Amino acid sequence: MTNTERIADIYKMLGEGKALDAFEKYYHQDVVMEEVGEAKRIGKDANRDYEIKFFSMVKEIHGGGVDAITSDDANNVTMVENWMDVTFQDGNRIRMEQVAVQRWKDGLIVHEKFYHK
Repeated sequence: MTNTERIADIYKMLGEGKALDAFEKYYHQDVVMEEVGEAKRIGKDANRDYEIKFFSMVKEIHGGGVDAITSDDANNVTMVENWMDVTFQDGNRIRMEQVAVQRWKDGLIVHEKFYHK
């Protein structure tokens, strides 16, 4: 399986409501994740906690999608332009748009950085 196929599978799983399953399947134990302007989250446990907290704040997902996926297989990098339309528990509804850049090692994501619109 190529990194392009792996990242496509992740976003397929996200669309099926299996975000945490995708996280467990494709993220390295020592993964580093970061949002621009925020501190890096280091390790799978810290990032799992972050994902669980985020999804606990979501009341409803109205839709989501991938606008583009690209890959540099020689350097083990993928990039995904994606969006999600969500309503949070507080009633606030937003369309989140971002580009995520993933760095892969041995078929797992070891670093992911999100650039938000």
